[in-house]
Amino acid sequence: MRPLRTFTIEPSLPPQLQPLLEIAYNLWWCWHGDALELFRRLDPDTWEACQHNCVDLLGRVSQQRLEEMAGDEGFLAHVQRIHQALREYMNKPGWWTRTYGQEEERGTVRVAYFCAEYGINECMPIYSGGLGVLAGDHLKSSSELDLPLVGVGLLYQLGYFHQRLNADGWQLELFPRNDFPNMPVALVRNGEGEPITVHVEMPNRTTHAQVWRVRVGRVPLYLLDTNVPENSPEDRHITAQLYGGDQEMRIRQEIVLGIGGVRMLRAIDCHPQAFHMNEGHSAFLALERARMLMAEKGISFAEAIEPVVASNVFTTHTPVPAGNDAFESWLIDKYFANYWEQLGLDREQFLRLGRQEPDNQDEPMNLTVLAMRMSTFRNGVSKLHGQVSRKLWAGVWPNIPADEVPITHITNGAHTPSWISHDMAELYDRYLGPGWHEKPADMSVWQAVEHIPDTELWRTHARRRERLVAFARRHGHKQLTKRGASSSELAAAEEILDPEALTIGFARRFATYKRANLILQDIDRLAALLNNPDARVQIIFAGKAHPRDNPGKDLIRQIVHFARQEPFRRSLVFLEDYDMNIARYLVQGVDVWLNTPLRPMEASGTSGMKVAANGGLNVSILDGWWNEGYDSGVGWAIGAGESYDDLEYQNTVESQALYNLLEKEVVPLFYDRGPDNLPRAWIAKMKAAMSRLAPVFNTNRMVRQYAEQFYRPAARRWEELTTDDLTRTRQLSAWKAKLHEQFASVRIESVQDDLDGNGTPAQVGEDARVEAVVNLGGLSADDVSVELYYGPLDESGQLAGGEALPMEKVDTDASDGQARYAAAMPCRRSGQSGYTVRVLPRNDLLANPRDLGLIRWA
Repeated sequence: MRPLRTFTIEPSLPPQLQPLLEIAYNLWWCWHGDALELFRRLDPDTWEACQHNCVDLLGRVSQQRLEEMAGDEGFLAHVQRIHQALREYMNKPGWWTRTYGQEEERGTVRVAYFCAEYGINECMPIYSGGLGVLAGDHLKSSSELDLPLVGVGLLYQLGYFHQRLNADGWQLELFPRNDFPNMPVALVRNGEGEPITVHVEMPNRTTHAQVWRVRVGRVPLYLLDTNVPENSPEDRHITAQLYGGDQEMRIRQEIVLGIGGVRMLRAIDCHPQAFHMNEGHSAFLALERARMLMAEKGISFAEAIEPVVASNVFTTHTPVPAGNDAFESWLIDKYFANYWEQLGLDREQFLRLGRQEPDNQDEPMNLTVLAMRMSTFRNGVSKLHGQVSRKLWAGVWPNIPADEVPITHITNGAHTPSWISHDMAELYDRYLGPGWHEKPADMSVWQAVEHIPDTELWRTHARRRERLVAFARRHGHKQLTKRGASSSELAAAEEILDPEALTIGFARRFATYKRANLILQDIDRLAALLNNPDARVQIIFAGKAHPRDNPGKDLIRQIVHFARQEPFRRSLVFLEDYDMNIARYLVQGVDVWLNTPLRPMEASGTSGMKVAANGGLNVSILDGWWNEGYDSGVGWAIGAGESYDDLEYQNTVESQALYNLLEKEVVPLFYDRGPDNLPRAWIAKMKAAMSRLAPVFNTNRMVRQYAEQFYRPAARRWEELTTDDLTRTRQLSAWKAKLHEQFASVRIESVQDDLDGNGTPAQVGEDARVEAVVNLGGLSADDVSVELYYGPLDESGQLAGGEALPMEKVDTDASDGQARYAAAMPCRRSGQSGYTVRVLPRNDLLANPRDLGLIRWA
C-alpha cells in the first residue's frame, strides 16, 4: 500500500543528551574508541543489532532508557567529554593548516576526491571491498591532516550485497535497503530549505539527483542519489546498487558520478582546484570540467583541457586489462552524441580520447585510458604495481621506454586508528604516548614499541585472539541457525576453534587470482598441520565473490566443504557476510595473515598492513605492498617473486613452499616457549613488524604524499593557467598546435662519437663525447630538448633501464634549420653498453614532455 504522505521521525532526546546527535552525525566517532564506547554504553544489545549505527541507535533506544541515562551523572560526564573532544578536534589546526595556512584561508577547498564507493564504517554499507575501504581511510587521514578536501560519490539504495551460504556452501546474495533517515547522512539544502538537485543528460531525457552530505571528521563527503520523484523508474534505479546491472547501467552511474559530481560541486558553491579520480569510474569529470570552462570563457576544447589536465590526478588500482571499464562505441553514441558537440568535437575525436590506439576503430572507449589522457599526475598503488602499470598502459605513450611511461606510484596505507583494537590502542597510549595517532608516520615514535614489556604485549594480543574465537563461534552459530541447522550442528559450532592455538586469517574478495585454495592443495599435509595436538593451528576464512563470479563462488563452496570434513571440523572456519566489522575482529585477533595472490595481480592490498599494526605477522607472496614491506625480521615470504608460465605447476611449487614455511618456521617459532610460556622470539618479530611497518604503511603518510607530490602542484598549475584571462593557457595551447603541425619534420641527421671505431673498449671512469646534428624543421631550438639516452644492454641487445642526459646546443645553422648538440657520456660500469639520441618537446608550461606522445629517436 503506497502511503498518502511520507515524513521523518527524529529521536526525542532529553536536553542533556542533545550533544549525542552532533556526535552521531559526524563519523569521527568511528575511529575514536572512547566515542564508540559512549554509544555502546547507551544500550549494548541495540548497538550490536543496529550494525554500530549511532543514528539508528538513538532512534531505537526506548524513551525510558534515554530518560534514565539523562539522569546518570557518569554517562553525562562521558557525553560532555566526547562532545568537547569533537569540538576541539574540529577547530584545532592540523598539518596542512600549520604548514600551508599562511597561503590561503582555512576552509577553502582545494581538492575534490571522486570514488565510486566509500568504506568508512559498516553503518554506511556503500562499499564492496578494498577500493572503498581505502577511499574511506583516505578521507579519515585527510581529516586528521586537516587537508582542504571534499569527497564525491554515490549513495546507493541497496549498497553491496549481504552474503548467505546455502546448505551446499554456495553463495547467495541479499540486498537489504539502506534506510537513509536512520543513517548518518543529511540532505543538502539551499537557503530556502529546499533540497539541492543537479541534473545530467541521458538519451531523450534529463536525470535529476539530490545531494546528501556525510561528515567524516573535518572532511565533507557528498553523495548523489537519483531516487527522486522527478525521475523515471529507470533513472531512479541508477543509484540503486553498487556495481549492479549491465554495462548500460554502469555507464549511467559513471555519468552521474563524473559529470553530475562536477555539477554538484558547482551547485553547492564549492570550487576545488585539483580533482582526484580514484579509479576510472569518475573519468567523465575531466570532460565536464572542460565543457564548463569552454562555456564560461568562450574557449576551444584544445584550450580548455590545458588547465583541466594540468590539475587532474588519477590513481589506477587494477593490474589487469579486464578490470578496467570500457564501453563499446554504440553505448558512447547513445549517451554522448549530444555531449561531444558541446565540446566542439566530432564522434571520432571523442572516441580517440579513450583508446590506447586512437586510430583503432574496433577498440572500445576505456575509462582508464581517458583518465590517464586527461590527467597530469598518475600513479599505481605500490612500487610493483607502478611498474606493472607502466607496462600495461605503455600504448598510451608509444615510443617511450617502459620505465619512463609517466605513471609513478604512491603505496597504499591503512588508517591505523580505525583498525587498531581498543586494547592495543591503550597499550600504545601507555608506551608510545599520543604520537602514534598524532604523528603516525613518524618512525621515531614507533621505536618505543620496543619498550612494551613482552608480557603485556602478549597478554593483549592473546586477549584479542580469544575475542576473535568467541566472535567466530557466535557468528557461526547465528549463520547455522538461519540455515535451519540441527541441534547437533549448533552444539558443534560452540566448540570450533581454540583460543590458544596459532590462528591464521585469510579474508578478501574471492577472486580466483587471489588463490584462497592454495593452502588446500595437499589435504594430508594440511590435516597433519591442523591436528598436531602439541602445536595446534587453525584457519579462519572470510570473503565475498562478485555475484557474477561463479569460479569465485566455487572457491567458497570448496572451503565450506573442507570445513565440514572431520579433520578440519574444529580448525577450519568460513565466516559468511564479510564486512568491516568482521575485518576488524580478524586483523586484530589473528597471529598470521595469509596472502597468496598470483603475482603481480595484487595491486597493493591493505589488510596485511592492519594486521601488522595490531601485532600480527604476514605470510605472503611477494606482491603488492608486501614486495616493499617484507624483510625476514617482520614476517615471511612465499617464494622469491618468481614468474611461471604453467599455473598448475606454480600452484604446486608455491603451496609446497607455504607448507614448508608453516611447518619449519612459523609454527615452531610460535610454540617455542620458555618457562614463562611466552614465545619471546615470536614477540620480537611482532615488535619488529609493528615498529617498522606501521609508520610506513598508513594513510597519513599516503595522503601527505598525495598532498605534496600531486595536490599542491595540481592546484598551483590550475591557478597558473587560469589567471590573467587564461593567457598562459592560450599560449600553451597555441604552442602545442604548432608543435603537432611541425614535429613530423624534425629529424636527427647524424650522430658521431669519439669512441674507437676499431672495437677497442672504452674505459670505466672515462667520458665519451657524443654529437648529434638535428634538423628542427619549422621549430626553434627553444621548442625542443635533445637528449642522449644510454645504458647497459640486455640479453637481446636492447637498452634496458637507460638513463637520459641532456645535450647542449653548441652550434646553429640558421639557414637550413639545423643545430648541433653535444654531451659527455660517462662510462660508469663495464660490460656491453649502448646509446641513442632523441628529441622531445620543451616548454616551461609543460608538466611532462612525454605526455604529448611526440618523440623522435635517432
